[in-house]
Amino acid sequence: MLASIGNGWHTGAMVVLFILCIYPVLGAMYWFWGAVAYTLFRRQDELSAVAELTFDPFITIMVPAHDEEVVLQSTLEYLLNELNYSNYEVLVIDDGSTDQTPTILAKLQERYPNLRVVRIEANKGKAHAFNVGMFFAKGKYILSNDADTLPERDALRKYMRYFESSAGVNYAAITANMDVYNRTTLWGKSQTVEFSSIVGIIKRSQTAVNNTMYAYSGANTMYRRDFLISVGGFRQDRATEDISIAWDQTFINMTPKFAPDIIFHMNVPESLHDLYRQRKRWAQGGTEVWLTNFGRIVRHPWRFRHVISIMLDTTLSIVWSFFFWITSIIFVGTMLHFALAGNYERIWHGLVMSMIFMTFQLFAGLIQVLAALLLDLRGIKLRYLFFTPLYLLFTWMINPLTIVTTFIQAVKTIGGQGVGTWVSPKRKGLDHD
Repeated sequence: MLASIGNGWHTGAMVVLFILCIYPVLGAMYWFWGAVAYTLFRRQDELSAVAELTFDPFITIMVPAHDEEVVLQSTLEYLLNELNYSNYEVLVIDDGSTDQTPTILAKLQERYPNLRVVRIEANKGKAHAFNVGMFFAKGKYILSNDADTLPERDALRKYMRYFESSAGVNYAAITANMDVYNRTTLWGKSQTVEFSSIVGIIKRSQTAVNNTMYAYSGANTMYRRDFLISVGGFRQDRATEDISIAWDQTFINMTPKFAPDIIFHMNVPESLHDLYRQRKRWAQGGTEVWLTNFGRIVRHPWRFRHVISIMLDTTLSIVWSFFFWITSIIFVGTMLHFALAGNYERIWHGLVMSMIFMTFQLFAGLIQVLAALLLDLRGIKLRYLFFTPLYLLFTWMINPLTIVTTFIQAVKTIGGQGVGTWVSPKRKGLDHD
């Protein structure tokens, strides 16, 4: 009896170990086939080329800002002058800026009557700023627009065509498609591949399989204001307000929408330091929603069956991150031991096996990225496929590292020690001509 139980545990452990070993391959294939399913069954949900608005509902474009003197004026002038829409306001929430942001805003208000500003004296974070602004907003719909992000000129009209469609009455939020604006550096070009892969594959897959999304985009999501209030707004102590609000709305069966045909142009971090800091915040936010919601799904799996696959993927991603770095350290230590012992044959075998494993991972990743680049904007980004290896290397090594190094802070946040204050990254000016 005990032997049978022991064999069962051993078999189960081997299965789990095998799944963790091939998780990157399984994940890439899952997103690939999810995108295929989206193309076959959900693509018709995108905007009809002939559908038009009969009127322009009033929209509030909300721009939470903290020390954004470099890019804010250019962004606001674009939003106030260049959009093909007639019925909107721009509401800037100045969250305790200590640079020239207040001065810039005061001068712009003299020129633009539909620009409004709410000043928060102490920096309390983007989520807090958005929650405050939500009650000053005049629009039934609120577009979250970062200070360094530019929507395409027809973006508001496209959002409204989605919301005013027959299915739009159920949409809690519509998140658009991010396009990298600054592609002059190696990191910018690599993130062009990454955002196409994330947006083009993962959001399409989640829409096709679950009709929901793991995360909205904080830089370009339009919310139905009443639905925001229904979930109590954004969680102010979380690292990523856009991930947490997506899960909060999903758990009460609100429907989000991914709109790949609405394009926003964004600045991305151009140094490895800024990129790593950004990804640490994303990783912490993802772990926070996992810790918040894991127990709810375990206790009520049937009620929350529509998010089980997303929760399973998130769980595997977090567990695999620890598995990856622990096994990598063990592997390096073992190779050093063999080197000191002069056992070069074992070193050769270890390197060959690891290269075979990496080849399978690379092939699966290339399939995912190739599918993403073909789907996103009808393949115009295929020229960036060359930078895929750098993206894959970063994803496989840095992303797991950010999950591991922020896990304790995420636990502290769930325990009530989280803070939502923000520090703006280094910016370069925008040229939107």
